[in-house]
Amino acid sequence: MTFSGLLAAVSNCQRSPLSDHIDLNGNEGLRWQQFAGTELHLLLNDHPWTHGIEPYLAEFQTLTGIQPRPQVVPEPDYFQVMERVIRAEPAQADVFFLPMDSTAYRFWNEALLLPLTPFIGDPHLTAPTYNLFDFPEGFRLTAMYPPESEEKELYGIPATFEAYILFYNKRLVNQYAGGQIPKSLDDLLVAAADINRQGRGEVFGAVMRGVPADTILDTVTGIVLDCWGQRPAPLPYNIWFDGDWSQPRLSDARIVKGLEAYTRLMQAGPANIKAMNWLEATQLFQAGKAAFYIDASLFGPGFEDPSQSTIAGDVGYATLPPVDQSSLTGHWLWGLGIPRTARQPQAAWMFIQWATSPSMEAKIGVATGGAPRFSSWLTPSVYTEAMNVDYALAVQTAMQTSRSTAVLHPQWHRVAQAIAMTLHEIYDGEAAETAVARLEMQIRQIMAGPHPD
Repeated sequence: MTFSGLLAAVSNCQRSPLSDHIDLNGNEGLRWQQFAGTELHLLLNDHPWTHGIEPYLAEFQTLTGIQPRPQVVPEPDYFQVMERVIRAEPAQADVFFLPMDSTAYRFWNEALLLPLTPFIGDPHLTAPTYNLFDFPEGFRLTAMYPPESEEKELYGIPATFEAYILFYNKRLVNQYAGGQIPKSLDDLLVAAADINRQGRGEVFGAVMRGVPADTILDTVTGIVLDCWGQRPAPLPYNIWFDGDWSQPRLSDARIVKGLEAYTRLMQAGPANIKAMNWLEATQLFQAGKAAFYIDASLFGPGFEDPSQSTIAGDVGYATLPPVDQSSLTGHWLWGLGIPRTARQPQAAWMFIQWATSPSMEAKIGVATGGAPRFSSWLTPSVYTEAMNVDYALAVQTAMQTSRSTAVLHPQWHRVAQAIAMTLHEIYDGEAAETAVARLEMQIRQIMAGPHPD
């Protein structure tokens, strides 16, 4: 049964008013052709979102008369290219794929981003059916600056999101754990270790990102947020600082528990796990070699593709096993932004508005599994029809309870790197409390020292 079929059974296919499509005839009061003849330069990562939108670019040109000129950069090179392109005078792209985390905050802090709020509030540039509040508040707040100001503006529109969920191999769980899905985080840790012992190096209890790099911290933060519980963790500090950049709070028992849980899952994995990033971890899980995997929800559709996965049809999906009463997790976002010195900012907004409209989010989401609008999940569409029902329910539930993994400080990448190195120390046998106490001292030094960025 597809997720769309489930929605139809529950709601009799009643459409949400949030799902109104763009009127291609321009009957909304918005003149889509007002920038016809413009060439628009797009800087995009080689990402499933990009693959999802490419077939529709000709439709955008027909609708607006704007000629999109996409530049697609492989992910290993994207961040370096992005920095160069948006810093040029004028910028070498009009729209770019924006990481909605501390990178976006740093760009705002350096006056490299154009605010989108004025475009959204202009009826000559934004259709009435473009419902900004169809995006969860936690998604929007990630790119609203200054983060603590009542006058904050929006600098990025969510394009695709990933929440951190539990994937499990049904065959391995049936074979080694009697088909029992862990009901708590502690249960998961015990089950992963037990399967790992039984697997004798042929099958592993879990696989995780283990490389000592800042890029693993979003997944780590998802597990720590599950341990953190309902206590507030507002931006810009998130869970890691106690309302002041000079007050890291990693020695809080809930954070220590989350970090220790992450390393215990690593210990239930292969011997080379400390060298594994998301690609290697995902490939191992797809090969049917690991029982459990916590990572980004966007990997789900790939697990169901027989051309790249040996476990298609045998994957289970669940929210993170709870520590307290309810499951909590984190999310991370790619968005679309406009460089401050873009040549065609108004035409750029027309593209962003079209690409992130309810109808387009649903179409592109088929490729990503991470459509960021509520309406994409609540309204039967090509998106819900494509989704595995268990996957869709797990992601939709996580979407409603997740918090941002972002920390909005230009030095966060250095702090994240230090946390990743500390995970290795705990993995290697050092007591978590001892390793974290030393980490807090290191973080204080980072935050008090010179900021080269």
